Amino acid sequence: MSGSEFFLVRSSAFPQALPIELPTIAVVIPAYRAARTIENVIAGVPSFVRHIVVINDGSPDETGDVVRRAGISRVELVEHDRNQGVGGAVMTGYRRAVELGAEIIAKMDADGQMDPDYLLQLVTPIVVGEADYTKGNRFLHERELRAMPGRRRFGNAGLSFMTKLASGYWSVFDPTNGYTAIHASLVPLLATASVAKRFFFESSMLLNLSLLRAVVRDVYIPARYGAGSHLSESRAVVQFPFQLLRGFLRRVRLQYFVRDFTAASLYIVFGLALTLFGAIWGLWHFLVSAQSGVVATTGTVMIAVLPLIVGVQLLLQAVTLDIQSAPTTPLHATVTLVKGEHPLDR
Repeated sequence: MSGSEFFLVRSSAFPQALPIELPTIAVVIPAYRAARTIENVIAGVPSFVRHIVVINDGSPDETGDVVRRAGISRVELVEHDRNQGVGGAVMTGYRRAVELGAEIIAKMDADGQMDPDYLLQLVTPIVVGEADYTKGNRFLHERELRAMPGRRRFGNAGLSFMTKLASGYWSVFDPTNGYTAIHASLVPLLATASVAKRFFFESSMLLNLSLLRAVVRDVYIPARYGAGSHLSESRAVVQFPFQLLRGFLRRVRLQYFVRDFTAASLYIVFGLALTLFGAIWGLWHFLVSAQSGVVATTGTVMIAVLPLIVGVQLLLQAVTLDIQSAPTTPLHATVTLVKGEHPLDR
């Protein structure tokens, strides 16, 4: 199949539609218990995709046999002896797609919920040099938000905010959306050891990409439900906070205290110090006052209140600077691939 196909694309860099020659694109499909849906998913992948890498992730059903019987030349089947989870399967697919010469790698699930008609829109920001990684966002329009149940809307909003804080990608939403695309040059740079193998995979990818200072963009792709969702937002909100907190602390340490020391670093240090001092001082004297029955003096109260106010203001200013420091220059234009252990795997 020829990879020299031209498409009309429009982006912020090219407001008028221009013919663009697409690079070599691969689609990775992690498959587990997908015997009933995988054939239709493969058949729906657009013709401009050069390679389709299906990872049979230790499925106990006939998923692998269905793929082999399809006999499609651009499809390559990779078998896992045992289940490694969606993250493990996708990373295997990424590495194989790089070996096949792919320049952009998209990830689609095997359940048919990801509309292949939107694949071109998904990869366009990477093709035109505006992003390193793109992901679907089902909720960019109000009608999707209105149609969503209240509990799910609350769960998605909470999870999205925690992911924004942890990753530093303040413009992204719908973090569990698995319809994604990545420039292949970033795959060897990912800290494979810290990429989650199970349902936290999509969020852990954002955490890893933030440490690389890669540019991430949301692309509107409406939801298409066929089978039930494997992970609800409410379940994610319960399971993910500890992992997101750990990712947040790691990012702050590396970005603001190891790789650089900026005004945001000072705001974090003094903001935390003043906030903790005010909280501890105020709590201690509140307990003393409650036990003794003697009302604390105005000066004692002010010693607690003023550091709290200033500390919170400094922390808010640090968040403001963090929002403003989101990467804007795509990494893949300047990346140099070096073999060996990734420093973030240590």
